[in-house]
Amino acid sequence: MAATWVIALILVATTVNVVANTNDLGVNWGTLTSHPIDPKVVVQLLKDNGFKKVKLFDSDPPMAGFLAGTGIEVTLGIPNDQLEFLSIDYEYAKEWVKENCTLHLGHGGVDIKYVAVGNEPFLTSYKGRFTKTAFPAMKNIQRALNEEGVGKKIKAVMPLNADVYESKSDKPSDGVFRGDIRDLMNKIVRFLMDNNSPFVVNIYPFLSLYLNSDFPSDFAFFDGGYAIQDKNVQYTNVFEANFDTLVYALKNAGTPNLSIIVGEIGWPTDGHKAANKANAKKFYDGLFRVLASDKGTPLRPGEIQVYLFGLFDEDTKSIEPGNFERHWGIFDFDGKPKFAMDMSGNGAHKELVGAKGVNYLPKQWCVLASYSTDQNLIDDQTSWACSKSDCTALQDGASCSDLDPKRKTSYAFNSYYQMNDQHEEACDFEGLGMIVKQNPSTESCKFSTQIEVDGATRLSFAYGAIASFISSITLFNLL
Repeated sequence: MAATWVIALILVATTVNVVANTNDLGVNWGTLTSHPIDPKVVVQLLKDNGFKKVKLFDSDPPMAGFLAGTGIEVTLGIPNDQLEFLSIDYEYAKEWVKENCTLHLGHGGVDIKYVAVGNEPFLTSYKGRFTKTAFPAMKNIQRALNEEGVGKKIKAVMPLNADVYESKSDKPSDGVFRGDIRDLMNKIVRFLMDNNSPFVVNIYPFLSLYLNSDFPSDFAFFDGGYAIQDKNVQYTNVFEANFDTLVYALKNAGTPNLSIIVGEIGWPTDGHKAANKANAKKFYDGLFRVLASDKGTPLRPGEIQVYLFGLFDEDTKSIEPGNFERHWGIFDFDGKPKFAMDMSGNGAHKELVGAKGVNYLPKQWCVLASYSTDQNLIDDQTSWACSKSDCTALQDGASCSDLDPKRKTSYAFNSYYQMNDQHEEACDFEGLGMIVKQNPSTESCKFSTQIEVDGATRLSFAYGAIASFISSITLFNLL
């Protein structure tokens, strides 16, 4: 892949506050968490902070239903594992649209704007797995929307990673779509243009820094200090350079005027030495200044539509891309703001409004018992606990990496204990664990207590996965 330091970016999302110039900000609401916050509480948080748009990664009917009548614009998601079904069976696509779109519309219903068909299906790491199914699936969804009479209001889109385009010179003006999918991308962008749909791209400046040790760190932010010259244009940050690389790729594909939405952008706060709250705040402050100016980029002047990534930390998300993957939230797992954010771009010190009505499990923690001396057993149980919970904060450069070995084991034990709702047996560890009432947190490392999750909330978040599985089995039996 060419242009690693300009283009190599992979995930992220969006947020919003009630201020001028931020009405088009959106946020990604991911749900890969062991303890989801009550959707009613989340919707209130969105409203309290002025979020006008939200992007979901599935079409969970109960979850979407909580957004009905809120005035919040919604993007529904279709996971990659459903693309094959949707690509080969138009009847399935029609049924999906009826169940997930049509039924939610009407007065006081859900304001559905887009259906995101897949998520970054052409990532190079997928090795072509979805290359033959993603575009046919999107075409079938748009056709079904049209037949339902809502195709002018609701558009099928395909969120793509920035690795679908490249530049041989690392400069935007040489931007083209990636060679192995160039013909396919040319067809996709023409389809989007014909249907008045936007190109949705996920841009992650953090990943440029993470993937390349030689990447100039100043270029990942918006404060200057490093620049590249491209003909008569100077770029002082990788976001604008990456965005304009896409603009050139669209021009070379024959669709120079296709609208662009940034579907994910953000900065993680743990799991890596560069993933911390100070850097995240620095990044967001700069991003909001750029967005508030309405200057756009050198090749696309004007407002930039953006969805921040993401709303909350997600402790069950895959860490294959990196240990930072579970820490993209602008809010912590319990809905508490991580740092001040002025989404007006004016540089004011403004606090986000945290989630209201969140209840916690008792203030107790599981730690390594002081009498434990069998180091081999301790090591084995520590590894086992981490394999079943979230120990990303213990990794090199992360917030808890400076703990001594015993405290690291305690962190691992507590992570597993909290993830399992503080059940007494979840603090056994072959006799090595001990429940304490004194908070073992340090100044830099937080030992969390989990939130309470009622049965209705768990059922609501499980419904989408169960429904998707049943639909898949049903279709398989029909084929």
